[in-house]
Amino acid sequence: MFDAFSEETQLVLVVIGIALLFFIVRWNSGRNKRKLYDRDKRDFRKNYFKKKKK
Repeated sequence: MFDAFSEETQLVLVVIGIALLFFIVRWNSGRNKRKLYDRDKRDFRKNYFKKKKK
């Protein structure tokens, strides 16, 4: 797949790909952290019964 590109271009593409994956993972971790902290004081029992009532 990368045989058509020179070695330098392959290296640049790999570095860009790794950087892109890093930023996607970092963005997703921040998103998940906000979800966890938006709950009612992170009390599992309280949240469970609140959701069960709905």
